[in-house]
Amino acid sequence: MDSPPPPSGPSRRHVSPSSLSPSSQTVHISSSTTTRTSPPRNNPLLPTPTELALLSIYPLLLIFGTFFAVLSPDVQSSTYNPLTQSHDQGSLSPSYFARKNNLFNVLFVKRGWGWITFSFFLFIFTHPAVRTSAQRSRATIRWAVVTAWWVFVTQWFFGPAIIDRGFRITGGKCQVKMAEISEKDAGDVGVKEVFTAAACKSAGGRWSGGHDISGHVFLLVLGSCFLLQEVGWVVGRWVRFVREERAVVMADGAVKGATAELEREVRYQGEDMGRGTGVMEGLGHGGKVAVGVVGLCAWMLLMTAIYFHTWFEKFTGLLVALTALYTTYILPRNVPALRSIIGLPGI
Repeated sequence: MDSPPPPSGPSRRHVSPSSLSPSSQTVHISSSTTTRTSPPRNNPLLPTPTELALLSIYPLLLIFGTFFAVLSPDVQSSTYNPLTQSHDQGSLSPSYFARKNNLFNVLFVKRGWGWITFSFFLFIFTHPAVRTSAQRSRATIRWAVVTAWWVFVTQWFFGPAIIDRGFRITGGKCQVKMAEISEKDAGDVGVKEVFTAAACKSAGGRWSGGHDISGHVFLLVLGSCFLLQEVGWVVGRWVRFVREERAVVMADGAVKGATAELEREVRYQGEDMGRGTGVMEGLGHGGKVAVGVVGLCAWMLLMTAIYFHTWFEKFTGLLVALTALYTTYILPRNVPALRSIIGLPGI
């Protein structure tokens, strides 16, 4: 007797998961995992989105201060003296912060690099995330590089500082009688060649003409962003607050995340030590001091934007500070040889 013909149409037989071959199961699993995509890396030549957001605060403070000065009746009614780069001092001053002798200016800004240096070393020698000698050594080298920028721009650059040289190159001079200038201040080669702002002031004169880069803006931007870089990346990784990664160019030309260069003992021994820690707790004592210094820098930058210097002097101060920061924190991401010397914060 003939057997009945097989049913026409597609088979509806149920196939259990256990009957699948290992190869088919592997394909199924791999297809599900490919849907997880890692966030795209930023261009190594550019700041990360978080860095860019923080950097944008500086021009915004300067712009806000400029508009506030233009719209404020108190500021507009006060006479601005281009020689002193400030408004009326004393009782006619539009604000306490418009006076050069206000305590914040005298005790903080005038000693700004000392406060920045103190908070930086307090942080790297007390925070548990900075625990190897290599990390501390490279952080100290970065501090030395940024400090060299501060010295060259504001204090000394194989003679007069860059600010003083720029002032003289653009036609500036010291307004003081020649008879009042001692040989100690002027030397034997003429006032124009060796005069600095400090020497001019000690001789009873004042800078006149030329373009004067705002040293206040330069110091406050450079110092505060230096602390943000050094503290922010360390604490952000420690408490898992910062999710983005800095892209770096490797010796073979490949572009990878900065964590690829983490020291082996740091990667494995400290992987979970900061997990679950709040940001304030994760800052530690040194980090909290650094945050306080950054906050004061931001406030005094705003006061400078409102009451001191012209907008172009403030702009050039910002530009020089950003140049120093770029060469210290962004350029090494693209130059492996340089990065091997100064490293990156948090790595």
